[in-house]
Formats: sequence, structure tokens, C-alpha cells
Amino acid sequence: MRLVLPLVLLLLASCDHGIYTRDGVTDGDGFYLAPGAFSNDDPAYQSWVTYSLIKSACQLKLDGENPSRASSFQCEFRSRRHLANAWEEKRVNNPSMSDKYLDQLATVHRAGFLGEYTAHYYGMRDWVVPPGLRLAEFRQWRREHLKGHRPMTRITGSWNYRRNVMRPPT
Repeated sequence: MRLVLPLVLLLLASCDHGIYTRDGVTDGDGFYLAPGAFSNDDPAYQSWVTYSLIKSACQLKLDGENPSRASSFQCEFRSRRHLANAWEEKRVNNPSMSDKYLDQLATVHRAGFLGEYTAHYYGMRDWVVPPGLRLAEFRQWRREHLKGHRPMTRITGSWNYRRNVMRPPT
């Protein structure tokens, strides 16, 4: 993963960063990182870059005519898991570092409720949620450990159409 991320970032750096929207949703068939993804070294921001890359790659694999609108439990769950792991990795070198949302997400992940958290806060009617989630147990745990919690999603890029991508000369 550590070797793939720089390559993906390099390839995406050469892309046009225009944004197109339809019904208030950014559309397209390719995901392009915001310029800040390359220059903002804030650990929280870079953790969200990880989330954005994982989610966009997963969305491209889902069936459907428009990846920017594709959604599944597995995509959201994997992306949140990578987000929590990226944040925890960054905190190893600086344990005093804090981000309210990311700290809470890491707590959920360590408690073993990330699947339940994903289904509860981000679930959609058409998602196929895996059996075996401990939703009642999570609701009880959540009352004690996530008081006042506000779910958050920060996307550090946009969807665009590949025809708008600048390609290097051949």
C-alpha cells in the first residue's frame, strides 16, 4: 500500500481538477484529488486523503453507470477502516495529536464495532449489510461511548470525466 499510494498520487497530479455536478452531486468516471492532497501534510487531512482514495477505487469496481453515485456497505466499511488505521498510524509518532472525529472513529474500530457504526450512521436502503452485525449491542455501547457524536465525511477530491483528463504526449 505504501508504494501504491505515491504512484496513484503522481498519476492523479496530472489530471484536470474541474468539477461537474448534477443534482448537487459531483459526477464522473474518474476521481481526482484536490491540490491540497499533495501539499497539505496535516495528519488528519492525509487520513481523509486515504479514505477518499480507497472509497473512489471501490466505487469504480461497483456496477453502475456512474461511479460517483455508487455506494455499498463494503465500500464505506473498508474506507472507514482505512481511515481509522491511517489515523492510528499517524498517532504512533505523535500520541498527543488529536482530532475529535478521528479519535472517536478509532475508538469504535478498537472496540470492534466499525461494521455496526458504518451501518448505523451511513447505511442506505439498497445496501447489503452482512449478517452477524451486533447492532443492538452497538446501540448500547454507543450510548456510553459516543455521546454527542456527529458522523463526518470529508472527501479530498472530486469526480470528473476521463475525457477531461490531460494526458501526457506519447
